[in-house]
Amino acid sequence: MMDVSSWKEMEVALVSFDNADQIVEDPCYSNDLSPASQSRKGHPSCANLLSNLRILINSENANNETIFSRFSAEFSEHLMGERVGMDEGDQRVIINIAGLRFETRLKTLNQFPETLLGDPEKRMRYFDSMRNEYFFDRNRPSFDGILYYYQSGGKIRRPANVPIDVFADEITFYELGDDAMDQFREDEGFIKDPETLLPTNDFHRQFWLLFEYPESSSAARGVALVSVLVIVISIIIFCMETLPEFREEREFKSPQELSKNLTDTLLAHSTFTDPFFVIETACIIWFSFELLVRFIVCPSKTEFFRNIMNIIDIVSIIPYFVTLTTELIQQSELNGQQNMSLAILRIIRLVRVFRIFKLSRHSKGLQILGQTLKASMRELGLLIFFLFIGVILFSSAVYFAEVDEPQSHFSSIPDGFWWAVVTMTTVGYGDMCPTTLGGKIVGTLCAIAGV
Repeated sequence: MMDVSSWKEMEVALVSFDNADQIVEDPCYSNDLSPASQSRKGHPSCANLLSNLRILINSENANNETIFSRFSAEFSEHLMGERVGMDEGDQRVIINIAGLRFETRLKTLNQFPETLLGDPEKRMRYFDSMRNEYFFDRNRPSFDGILYYYQSGGKIRRPANVPIDVFADEITFYELGDDAMDQFREDEGFIKDPETLLPTNDFHRQFWLLFEYPESSSAARGVALVSVLVIVISIIIFCMETLPEFREEREFKSPQELSKNLTDTLLAHSTFTDPFFVIETACIIWFSFELLVRFIVCPSKTEFFRNIMNIIDIVSIIPYFVTLTTELIQQSELNGQQNMSLAILRIIRLVRVFRIFKLSRHSKGLQILGQTLKASMRELGLLIFFLFIGVILFSSAVYFAEVDEPQSHFSSIPDGFWWAVVTMTTVGYGDMCPTTLGGKIVGTLCAIAGV
């Protein structure tokens, strides 16, 4: 700010210059406008005033700043924000956006002093002292959303007629900050990139990137390709071993036949010599190695077990070790409990089908599908709830409509659950159908409700 003496000198010079018409012209002055004499009224001559004013305007301070330049800048700021008799927060400012003028209060902009419009020093660069307004050669429709950000206290809304990329550029230009940008991207449906937690150890970090992030390097893409191939081979083996020509002969024998020549049967049809078991063993070795390495080098053991994909990896290899343990017990005991062990083994082997979910680790599309289902769980739950209500209503109705029919398929309400589900989903297997007029009416309403 200008000191008191500078303002006094400027005021005296300007007042004297305004009263120059009262000065009696004195011909006794030199050609360089230097003072020669005083007027009859006791005022300095016109030449003297002009000379003093020129020296005052052209004088520089320690920062090489003239009084005129300081006066211009401070007068502009004074005019915009420090008018006499008016509270500073109620000052109105005019913002010109490529010819379209907006007017708001200064206190509205001052809510966010870290932004371009909220910082007096930053916005002063765009002040037009001739028009007494701030001028920005920016996108005009976008400023509706920018000004709403200040008026609403921090809510960012993109105008419908402004493209996403254009409005994002305006947010960056007006320096609204990362929080406003994150809020804007979230409202527009962009998925926020999760923070990547990496191990602090360099050696562990390299292996973590190698097995967890296929896009990190060419070697990581190679490891991901091998993992996908092993998963596909494992799924193919899981399906092919159920073909009749590949099934073990002992699975179709009765317990009496199993008790005869059991030793010869195990030698001839041992699981350890089965080609499918050998291939399965090779796949499990890779799965176990991959899981063990990722567990050792992971940055957080707690987060490792919270990850659903890691849980799937663990569950997918459990059936192999259960199968191996069961076979060892069978060969050691050689008793009639083998039939029960095989029944348990069939159930546990079914868990291997979950290996197909391991492919989602290497597929962005499957990950997006999973995120979509997760985000729609409330709507899906509501749909299932309505379906459940319909099943209860129509299965009860068809039971009482068919209760007196001797050849009815609906002996109870729970028997009608399957029919109601199949009918409401418009599948219609035809294995169960009403025969009476009332039952057919209920079936018609059930089909219409399903549609």
